[in-house]
Amino acid sequence: MAAAPALRKSLPYDPMKDLTPITMMGYFTFFLYVNPAVPAKTLAELIAYAKANPGKLSYGSGNATGSVGGAQIAALSGVDMVHVPYKGEPQALVDLLMGRIDLMIATPTTGLSHTKEGKLRALATTLKERSPMLPDVPTIYEAGLPQFTITSWGGMFGPAKMPKEIVARLNKELAEVMKDSEVARIIANQGFMLSASTPEELQSFLKDQIAAWKVSVKAAGIEPE
Repeated sequence: MAAAPALRKSLPYDPMKDLTPITMMGYFTFFLYVNPAVPAKTLAELIAYAKANPGKLSYGSGNATGSVGGAQIAALSGVDMVHVPYKGEPQALVDLLMGRIDLMIATPTTGLSHTKEGKLRALATTLKERSPMLPDVPTIYEAGLPQFTITSWGGMFGPAKMPKEIVARLNKELAEVMKDSEVARIIANQGFMLSASTPEELQSFLKDQIAAWKVSVKAAGIEPE
């Protein structure tokens, strides 16, 4: 919804016009993981090390968030790191654990258990607030990069020109479900933080995110395909 307009030269749809926003669902949890061999225990130390060793560090990616997020960290901090793209997070994780790459932005499903076992080190989360999964890990904004704009989120949309009464009913019912503490707990265990909104708020958020991704992709030097 937000990344595709920045990463593709042409789309067969317009996310702002061809769909009806219903409600925001929430945010995916992502962490910045590093191999313990990297001599950095904070994001600031990682940036300092990367500046002192230009071109030495490599970051992997298995999705758009990992790819653009890693590139944005490099661009914002003015460091030279090598990007190694993978078809998915599992393949990148193997090389991260083996030390073939040094860091990556990935989901808890990929790296959480290895972090708790000490096989990886989590330096920051891309969430606006700290994750209950690793509450001692700061947000990337707390860690020193408040300009970081990449957000991985989920929303509920319907087809274009969806009747307003149906949109209102779905919005109300979904908001009630998301208020259920047990539902929130189960979803949170999957690395997703629930957050409802009005249809108008979702539409505004989507507009802002499309703009943010375009700026981030351009600043990172990524060419649309």
